[in-house]
Amino acid sequence: MKTIKDPVHGHVRVQKELLSLLDAPPVQRLRYIRQLGFSHLVYPGANHSRYEHSLGTMHLAGSMAAHLELDEGDQLLVKAAGLLHDVGHGPFSHATEFLMEEYCGRGHQDVSRIVKQSDVSEALDSVGIDPAEICEIVNGEHHLAGIIHGDLDVDRMDYLMRDAHYTGVPYGTVDPDRLIHSTAYTIDSGLHLRESGINSAESLLIARTLMRPAVYFHHVSRIAEAMAIFALKCHIEESGTDPELLFGMDDDAFICTLLTSPSSIAKDMAGRLKSRRLYKRALYVGKDRVNPASYAQDISSADGRRIAAEIAERAGVAEESVLVDIPAFPSDMRMGVQVENLHDLTSLDEISPLMRTLNETRKRQWRLGVYTLPEQRKSVEDAASEVLSIKKPTKQYRLIP
Repeated sequence: MKTIKDPVHGHVRVQKELLSLLDAPPVQRLRYIRQLGFSHLVYPGANHSRYEHSLGTMHLAGSMAAHLELDEGDQLLVKAAGLLHDVGHGPFSHATEFLMEEYCGRGHQDVSRIVKQSDVSEALDSVGIDPAEICEIVNGEHHLAGIIHGDLDVDRMDYLMRDAHYTGVPYGTVDPDRLIHSTAYTIDSGLHLRESGINSAESLLIARTLMRPAVYFHHVSRIAEAMAIFALKCHIEESGTDPELLFGMDDDAFICTLLTSPSSIAKDMAGRLKSRRLYKRALYVGKDRVNPASYAQDISSADGRRIAAEIAERAGVAEESVLVDIPAFPSDMRMGVQVENLHDLTSLDEISPLMRTLNETRKRQWRLGVYTLPEQRKSVEDAASEVLSIKKPTKQYRLIP
């Protein structure tokens, strides 16, 4: 047994069967992957890692497995899945996932390549865990997957608490003990929630909604991510580097690679990220001012560059000095969680009156961004407004630099 002091959960205990897995290189690599990508450029304390989060997820997964009275083999399986669920992340976590999906055809939840590596698979085999079951849990395809990959899973519980702790924002209020002890499991209905856990479940949903604009979609983080994505594309196109090698790097190796790239654009962007000389918002508008065609469909990186080139040409500036950020429009949160309501199981969506309000709030939080160099903001704003058919605001607001 190994005891690790954690600032969020106190003492996290790793049983001896999992120690060799804890020391496996793909898990140790997570020490050098920031949990929140570029959010440390907004919140200086947000330097926590995917490793810390994975330990916390393993800890909570173990607590829920023990509460559900799973047998020892399933408890060990669930803990191992919690420890491994994020080994598929690329550098700076979600910041580069968009391009990992585009170039490699997979997201961070596809851990099969990593779990089947000898150092991980041997550690799993030594304690009788099937690597295929780990993949099924992480992908949401296992009967116990709801513990790690579900609507009220321990992954979300940990990252909301941990991200709030390290950023200092007061919104990530979650009661994991209450949620865990309000969870039940049967073979027929799977994981479901007792009625006593409804308020805690609603609190988690509120936390997710409030953390989006304050942390996960903060405009400075979005600007930095857009710069990193553009730099990475330029590097891949000019260097011919195998994308798999890049997405297997940690944060520092990734930045160093871009700083020495044959692409002058990639080098410039990486230098700006490292010294926090970021682009600024030329345009930053919500759904009410945007042509519906701009958010009704997913925008590929190629579409984004085409739009940026058109804006740059109209503004009379260099193409690489304009970045377009059109995130996916948030779909309605629909909770598949079933709640014990008298003698029946009822969807939380039907019981909770908050769902409609939270979904409307998420839609109002959405923003389309166009970013550029500080001295070009006005010309790029005018050009972007024309290219994207941006409606004039009913009230005049001034963007704060």
